[in-house]
Amino acid sequence: MMNEIIQIVGKETVRVVIGLIGVLILVVVNALMLTWLERKISGHIQRRIGPKEVGPFGLIQPIADGLKLLGKEILTPSNVDKPLYFLAPVLIFIPVLVSFIVIPFDVCLQVKDINVGILVILAFSSLSVLSILLAGWGSNNKYSLIGALRSVAQNIAYEIPLLLSILPVIFMTNSLSLKDIVEVQREGWFIWKWQFFAFLIYFIAGVAETNRTPFDLPEAESELVAGFHTEYSGMRFALFFLAEYTNIMIISAVATVFFLGGYLGPFLPGFVWFFIKTYLLVAVIMWFRWTFPRVRFDQLLNFSWKILIPAAFINLIVTGGLLKL
Repeated sequence: MMNEIIQIVGKETVRVVIGLIGVLILVVVNALMLTWLERKISGHIQRRIGPKEVGPFGLIQPIADGLKLLGKEILTPSNVDKPLYFLAPVLIFIPVLVSFIVIPFDVCLQVKDINVGILVILAFSSLSVLSILLAGWGSNNKYSLIGALRSVAQNIAYEIPLLLSILPVIFMTNSLSLKDIVEVQREGWFIWKWQFFAFLIYFIAGVAETNRTPFDLPEAESELVAGFHTEYSGMRFALFFLAEYTNIMIISAVATVFFLGGYLGPFLPGFVWFFIKTYLLVAVIMWFRWTFPRVRFDQLLNFSWKILIPAAFINLIVTGGLLKL
């Protein structure tokens, strides 16, 4: 009996380790792809070509950028709070790795199917704003601190409608497992079954949660230099950069799971459908950046507290009533 338990634990450990290695590779490759994609999208929106010199269609440009960041000198300002300053870029990178563990890319392509998978993602994603606060406070820079405080206020405001927008789907599936939520949608995607407004609320709140334009107040280059990561350079800055693009991927992946049927689709393999849906949402987020102007901070908070949160509550009440009937 003991030998069987040891074998099961050993197999599970090996599976998790291999999964974590795969997730790490995915995070790096995804960041390289999204860097290239964002430059191409911005280029076409601004009626220019985008990167085209380094490799065919500029495909190797992100690798050149990564090597540049690796080779850059890492400078540490003299007056920073060193424990907080050094901890922030490491802490922001941990949640993005953990979140990918519970995301089902296909029927049999998931590191770990946890029965409270969405809670794992939501719990660890809250560490991102903590790391931003540590970066802003530890940098001992007024621009960094203002950016960090903005991020905390923005996260509190938009975390609420984001949670309220996924609750109706949880009620309809009676499960917190991401795989269960996908499987229920074999009868129809939730975006077409009462939850279109929930999808819109989630997507808007998700854009704000990732600090992307038009909600990029924590960085706001024209006001705060680079916001909370003004004092970071080299690979420390690269970790913030990597976490931002990975968070965009996670927000889009969760939207795909909850509203767009996840890996479900005809003809093509499941993981192909999953990445097609996810990257389409990522492209929309990038389109937002190069289309809409940045909102004022009071407009950002008012939009959440006065519009998104009441709308999310109404949608939740209506869904609960329909399920009861």
